[in-house]
Amino acid sequence: MKEIKAFLFDLDGVIVDTAKYHYLAWKQIADQLGFEFTLHDNERLKGVSRMRSLDILLEVGKMHLEQTEKEKLATRKNELYLQHIYTLQKTEILPGVTAFLKETRGMGIKIALGSASKNAPLILERLGLTSFFDVIIDGNAVSKAKPDPEVFLQGAAALKVSPRECVVFEDAEAGIEAAIAGRMYCVGVGSESALHKANLVIEGFNKLSPHELLQKLREE
Repeated sequence: MKEIKAFLFDLDGVIVDTAKYHYLAWKQIADQLGFEFTLHDNERLKGVSRMRSLDILLEVGKMHLEQTEKEKLATRKNELYLQHIYTLQKTEILPGVTAFLKETRGMGIKIALGSASKNAPLILERLGLTSFFDVIIDGNAVSKAKPDPEVFLQGAAALKVSPRECVVFEDAEAGIEAAIAGRMYCVGVGSESALHKANLVIEGFNKLSPHELLQKLREE
């Protein structure tokens, strides 16, 4: 396999579990609209943009709203979400992530964030992780949501590396499909059954070091 020069990370569910806060905010919106929104329904929202998430929410509630009303609800959802984000603590970084980033940095591998979240810079700041990232590509920088590869291709371009020299870390099917579409090696973080399209699946970053990962790639 070609030399790996960059690691690109999704944010929610990979570095920190903010999915629970997204769910709570969307559930409040659904409650306001008068229908139930469950954790099972919320699975459909993983890795997609805020407006697409709202469309899915409205599909669940069998509702149709005008664009101006949808924009108001999306803004309100973000306000509810931010109330949770401002309480984020470093203890909420997922196991093994900080050590993995430190080791990656020490190896000279470039690091980028590729996330649909428009709050990504704020979240990294709250977690004290901003300095690890050479590039942050978030929802403000892209026009196409995953599974379109735009966010990862922008990350590779900003790092001045080829897509084939990148490894993407993702926890959502849409993100894995985006990495594959971008011709990048993809590591799924989570359940093997849910992330079977990835090239490799790990339970978490405490299960594999950057050195071990690169060794695996050399052997493939």
